[in-house]
Amino acid sequence: MFSSPEFWVAAALVIFIGLAVWKGMRPLLDSLDQRSEKIRNELDEARSLREEAQALLADYKRKQRDALAEAEQIVDHAKQEAQRLAKKAEADLKEQLVRREQQALDKIAQAEQHALREVRDQAVDLAIAATAKLVESKLTDKDAGKLVDDSIAGLGSKLN
Repeated sequence: MFSSPEFWVAAALVIFIGLAVWKGMRPLLDSLDQRSEKIRNELDEARSLREEAQALLADYKRKQRDALAEAEQIVDHAKQEAQRLAKKAEADLKEQLVRREQQALDKIAQAEQHALREVRDQAVDLAIAATAKLVESKLTDKDAGKLVDDSIAGLGSKLN
């Protein structure tokens, strides 16, 4: 058995495999450990990146909701402001129309007063002219003197 070359080849092979396993397993195991540690680190990094991406997505969704809510508030405020301005413009227009109507009524009243004054003045002028013609035609010198004397006497009492 010890003299056969197959035995020694088998023994050498077993010893070689044993030494290879004993000396070669450590670097192989270290390499596998390093690889598994690298994979674990990559998985942890991927997990943290995923969590960060989810946080960013949630933040952007919240910002989008906030922006939409703010836009709705701006639109509502603009509608309210437009309604307020429309009501104010309507009130201003009504006030202006009332003021213009009053001005027109005042102008009409002034025109009526002016027309009445002119009619009265013309009536007085006509009455004076008619009276003057009547007096000229019917008044004698004696009556004219008496009328002048009575007027002069009446002036004193009217001036005081």
